[in-house]
This record gives sequence, structure tokens and C-alpha cells, in this order.
Amino acid sequence: MTAYANRNECSGILAYDVGETYIKVLFANGSVYLYSDVSTGHENVACMKALAERGYGLNTFINRYVKDAYALYTHLPAQTELDG
Repeated sequence: MTAYANRNECSGILAYDVGETYIKVLFANGSVYLYSDVSTGHENVACMKALAERGYGLNTFINRYVKDAYALYTHLPAQTELDG
């Protein structure tokens, strides 16, 4: 995954990954959401990719327009001291 630049320093997004038809977003709480062209719409995914690359506005866009339109959700386990 690519680290999210978080240019306004108040986003809950840590990282993202893009593919041809999707964007996967990792939030600070360990939640990972996959937004696809099918679940979210091609134009929304394209916009999310551009915002992710810019490092600004992705969290706001998700909350305003596509919050519940994800294709897949998972939660990463909390990192422990042993994980490094």
C-alpha cells in the first residue's frame, strides 16, 4: 500500500492501494475498505484515486458520497510489540 500524504493532517486515512477498477483504503483504526467500479461507480473511484494521489480530501469525499458503497470490508488486527 502507498502511504497517504494527509496534507491537512487531520485525515483518518493511513494508506491506499489502487487497481484498474478499485481503490482500497486503510484507516487508522485498522479498517480496510475496498471501493470498486461496480459498488461505487467508475467516476467515484476515479475521483478517489486522484484525491489519494493528491493526499488531500479523500476522507471527506468518502464520508460525503460513498461511505456505505464499499464492495468489501475487513479489519486488520491491532499491531503488538512483537509485530514490530
